[in-house]
Amino acid sequence: MKQIIIDTNAWMAITEFKLDIFATLERDCDFLYKVVMLQGILDELEKIISEQRGKFRQAASLALGIIKAKKIQVISERGDVDDLLVKHSKEGAVVLTQDAALKKRLKKPYLTIRQKKKIIIVS
Repeated sequence: MKQIIIDTNAWMAITEFKLDIFATLERDCDFLYKVVMLQGILDELEKIISEQRGKFRQAASLALGIIKAKKIQVISERGDVDDLLVKHSKEGAVVLTQDAALKKRLKKPYLTIRQKKKIIIVS
């Protein structure tokens, strides 16, 4: 079973694209997976809530609510989130991100959102 780690910007895209990320993953991923979180991503979402206004704050609040409701397992590593995502990618985890710079550093396969409504596997 593969681990899928959803990056902060993909969590924020849930509100922007009106995307049900879990239904989309279920539809578009043809492998067994478990969604997990990095502690740093939770920290980034909480920082957005405390420092931003309007739609960004609302998107981060919704993301945290979904994370708590789905009881997603948290990996408690600390450090630079992008570096940790690259490390986990090299260890076999699949990362879902919209970050162009991060995509270049990730080991394939990784996931990204296309056309605001589907998740594709980039391999």
